[in-house]
This record gives sequence, C-alpha cells and structure tokens, in this order.
Amino acid sequence: MPEKDYYETLGVSRDASPDEIKKAYRTLARKHHPDVNQGDKGAESKFKEINEAFEILGNPQKKGQYDQFGSAAFSQGQGGFGGGAGFSSFEDIFSGFGDIFNAFSGGMGGARRSRNGPQAGADLKYDLEISLEDSFTGLTTKIEIPRLETCSACDGTGAKKGTSAKTCSKCGGTGEVRHIRRTFMGQIVNISICDACDGTGKIIDSPCEECDGKGRVRKERTIEVKVPAGIDSGHHLRVEGEGNAGVKGGPSGDLYIIINVVAHKIFERYNNDIYCKTSISFAQASLGDVIEVPTISGKKAKLKIPAGTQSHTVFKLKGEGMPDVRGYGSGDQMVKIVVLTPDKMNKEQKDAMKTFADASGETIQETGKGFFDKMKQYW
Repeated sequence: MPEKDYYETLGVSRDASPDEIKKAYRTLARKHHPDVNQGDKGAESKFKEINEAFEILGNPQKKGQYDQFGSAAFSQGQGGFGGGAGFSSFEDIFSGFGDIFNAFSGGMGGARRSRNGPQAGADLKYDLEISLEDSFTGLTTKIEIPRLETCSACDGTGAKKGTSAKTCSKCGGTGEVRHIRRTFMGQIVNISICDACDGTGKIIDSPCEECDGKGRVRKERTIEVKVPAGIDSGHHLRVEGEGNAGVKGGPSGDLYIIINVVAHKIFERYNNDIYCKTSISFAQASLGDVIEVPTISGKKAKLKIPAGTQSHTVFKLKGEGMPDVRGYGSGDQMVKIVVLTPDKMNKEQKDAMKTFADASGETIQETGKGFFDKMKQYW
C-alpha cells in the first residue's frame, strides 16, 4: 500500500495544532461535501480522503502512531481504515457526518448538535521522564494528575442537593432555538444555541455550592502507571478513562503519557541497540587482551580484544541492548575501542618504547619540551 501523507491531504504542516487541523478539515469537508457536489464522484472520493486524514490526525493516539510509523500503521488488519478500529465502509464515513454541512452553514434546514445530551470528557496529556535503566527494565510508578471529576455532592447534575434542574422554557429543553426566514428561494431555517440555558436545555435555579453548578470539580488524582520494558522517547501510553470526567453521564476522556528518556552519561540508544566507548592501552591493543565493559543491565560483560586492534574499532555484544517494546527479542551493544596514547612515561617505559621503535625499524627524533612548555617553566 502506498504511503499516504495525511498532512498534505488536509493542507497543514506536521507541527500544526489540533485547532489548525480541525479548522482545515472543516473547510475542506464543507467544500467537498456530497450535498454540495451531488453526482460528482471526484468530490465524493476527495471527501473520503479528507475524513480518513482527520480520523488519524484528529485523534492524539492515532496521530502519534502515524507520526512514528506512517500510514502503514493503519493498513488492512492493523486497526486503521479498512481494519478493526476505523470506518469499515464508505457509508460509515457519511453516517458520522450527516449534519456536517448544517453545522458549518448555521442551519439550511438541518439540526445543529446541541449540548443537552451526554458529552465525553477531554483527554489529558502527561510528560513522564524516566532513566535509560528504567526503560531497559520497565517500571511501575505513580503520578499525580489534576483533572475534572464528577461532583459527588450533586452527582454531576449541577443542582443543589434536594433540588433539580428544570426544562428551559425558551428552547423547550432542546438547547436550540430556530429562526425561520422566508426568501424568494424558499424557507431557510437558522439554528443557534439557546442563550438562556447555554445549549444545555436545563435551567438550574439552585446551583450546587461544591461545583458552582458545573457538575464537575477539579481534583488531584494519583494514578499507577505501568511502563513496559524497551519503551523509548516519543512513545506514549494510553490509560483509558483517566482523563476528565464526562458531562451528563458522558464517558471520561483518556490519559496520554508521553515518555522522555533522560540522556545517559555512558550509553546512547539507537533503535534497540546500545552504544558506548571504552579505552584500552597501546599494549592491550598491540598484544590483545580480555577486558570487562559495563552493560545497561548493570552487569559486566567480557570482551575479547584481538592483537593489533586499531583505535575506533567497534565490537558487538550480541543481545546486550534494549528489549524490543513489542517483545521481539533484544538489540545489541556496540562498543567502540579508543586506544590511549600515554602522555607521561617514566625512563623505563621510554626505553621500552625506544627498543620497540628500533625493532620496528623506526627512527624516532624526540621533540623534548616544546616552546610553550619552556615558556610555562620560565614564567
């Protein structure tokens, strides 16, 4: 399946905000809506592409998957369009947007969505910093989340205990008011949110003192989070139902935990492989040796250095890297060797190096102290 650029489909940049994505979607959806382009198969196809793009980019979880894996993450059988989690058919796409044209135009004979029914709570985001060791082993931790919860004093109704909200007399409980206008083209119905009840369809004469009639209160909630082994920076965890509480019985939003792995002083991670550097002496590089190197697991691993090893040679410790977050084995550890040149030698060491140079057929002309060393000694 060819790669799809959903950002290009909506005409937005990759760093566009959720509001910018939604605005672009609404503009394009109105332009290519089948009701506006009756019988135009091209517009119908374009409308389908626009909805597919917004289904991905308008959902924080799916957008994160798309940014990381591309449209392949939503191909057949992977929970995308045509899979288990997206729209299953072209007709399903239209079923969710039956009143989209009315919502943009302010009526045209249709019904605007009111706010007197259940509403889902907003999703929340939390940035979590962990160490590379925590990423290697996985961890269970607790975080504090400020969120909106259903008011216990009024059970989310917003009305003071012992009282109840009454139906708005202006809109009759619909949350909407209609204004009919007759023109030479026919009758036009404009629908707007009722200003008396703010679209809720209810009037609260005695609001709950705990939530001030809103039905929700802000609280700090401790949530236990399980971070899987192998997770990397930029990955996110979705905790279902731990976002803001819904309104009027609506479902709670979700909590998205964005992972940031702090830089390590020894190791660097690339995909599932771990990279590090270790130094050896000239003698070890020349004669060969067996050394111990640290690993991310905390244990020492033995590494055989062959005779004649050159500086910046990279050796592999198989299976000593990061575990794959999906459970597909582990990466490797790459060890770069740096051969150290001694900057200070005693007489015995110098004599040994001269003997080595002579045996190698080299003529060494010692430089002694340089100009700056002499000036330093003088001053």
